[in-house]
Amino acid sequence: MTHPTRTSADLASPSLSSRPSLGGRPSLSSRPSPGRRTTPRLIATDLDGTLLRNDKTVSDRTIAALAAAEAAGIDVFFVTGRPARWMDVVSEHVHGHGLAICANGAAVVDLHAGRRVIRVRELARPDALAVAQALRAAAPGVSFAVERTGGIHYEPGYPSFPQDPGASYAPVEELLADGPEGHHAEPVVKLLAHHPTEDPDAFLTLGRKAAGSHAEFTRSSPSALLEISGRGVSKASTLALACEERGIAPDEVVAFGDMPNDLAMLTWAGTSYAMANAHPEVLLSTTHTTASNEDDGVATIIESFL
Repeated sequence: MTHPTRTSADLASPSLSSRPSLGGRPSLSSRPSPGRRTTPRLIATDLDGTLLRNDKTVSDRTIAALAAAEAAGIDVFFVTGRPARWMDVVSEHVHGHGLAICANGAAVVDLHAGRRVIRVRELARPDALAVAQALRAAAPGVSFAVERTGGIHYEPGYPSFPQDPGASYAPVEELLADGPEGHHAEPVVKLLAHHPTEDPDAFLTLGRKAAGSHAEFTRSSPSALLEISGRGVSKASTLALACEERGIAPDEVVAFGDMPNDLAMLTWAGTSYAMANAHPEVLLSTTHTTASNEDDGVATIIESFL
């Protein structure tokens, strides 16, 4: 089995476009003044709770809006916490470049090539082990899953996902072990930590306090489920690289999201929209609000540009 080339958080990996890399590390610090109502060059949208309806479908109105944006020369990037194998819900709706940013920025996926992972920003094994050790001490009862490029693997106590049959089960130390073949040879893109009783937001705060020096912590689930990526890896940093390689400035980007894992991207983009159904922190952090995912909030804004 051939695996994508591993890269570290310094982003020294293959280009996301046919254009030559502009070099250097993408800047997340500059943010333009909000409020300009010009046609963007790139639309970045989250999926669950944002573009997708609650039944995980894309409405006809949204399909038409995405196609119209691409026809108008606007790049559309799906930027999601989902792994590559869960991108079938939108694979046919990415035109042009065909790329999506998955696993909260840890993987770039070519949806035109069978959801092939073309770039990985992995979570280093020593950091993942340090996180697991720290969370076990800080939150007894926590259980872990390890997301690699080829699939997910669970500790026995972790509530597994029914759409991922055939995963292996073992203590997290074994799941994170490196090896020459099988899933142990695949890069780690995310560590997932679940707690059965913690408040979701409080658990995120606890995780960052206990092990924030080793990894990036975020959440997108209504339960106490932490999504843990390599240092410096986020939706925003990977999107920034894609835009830099295309010569697109932050103020030419419009972003949509609903949960804390979208915050970095929404803050980086020149114009940001929180869905009406968004987490309270997201509603406070964006320049604009649109209708809910059930009411085609993303399509409404795309139509206003076109």
